Amino acid sequence: MRIGAVTFPGTLDDVDTVRAIRHAGAEAVELWHGDADLRGVDAVILPGGFSYGDYLRAGAIARFAPVMERVIEAARGGMPVLGICNGFQVLCEAGLLPGALVRNHKLHFVCRDQWLRVERATTAWTGRYEPGAEILVPVKNGEGAYMAAERELDELEGEGRVVFRYLEENPNGSRRDIAGICDDTGRIVGLMPHPEHAVDALTGPSDDGLGIFLSAMDSFVKGAA
Repeated sequence: MRIGAVTFPGTLDDVDTVRAIRHAGAEAVELWHGDADLRGVDAVILPGGFSYGDYLRAGAIARFAPVMERVIEAARGGMPVLGICNGFQVLCEAGLLPGALVRNHKLHFVCRDQWLRVERATTAWTGRYEPGAEILVPVKNGEGAYMAAERELDELEGEGRVVFRYLEENPNGSRRDIAGICDDTGRIVGLMPHPEHAVDALTGPSDDGLGIFLSAMDSFVKGAA
């Protein structure tokens, strides 16, 4: 399986994402924001960071990068896409996921290890987990509060599209403790915490995040079969 990791100006977790992809046994393909094609990848990850310095609004400029035209096209055609932190913001700005990410409720940047509960284990990126599994991964954001209209939140809840939820203390004020969501197909997932920093217990708080990358592998094998 070939998984692309996109680098925008200001992206800073692309190297960790590539490492996580390789750690899971997939081939990592490094994509540049100016690329006109996706080089034959089977899935795409938009890593975290501060694309274009977040100068306009987090993810707002990256959404118009040339590579995003191909990502949007591929996502709507059924390709699995994962957005992590800034990548989640880009997916919302691109209209691939509903809602928006805004400044943390206490207006402080948050960086810590965070417990999450896996609410949906049937997406292309969560099949390795049991429903209700609790995982420990880092969170680091300044604009990580997920917001949406009450109607949209009710739809996400009712359709089982909340993928991850914060446990214990909510780090950023996200509505209904939402840490990650998916589209109606389960192939497009966005989450604010950083699973790529938790693929090896030697270098992270746990290896709980590895399941996300292994899930993509499983989804690919299942699709090929």
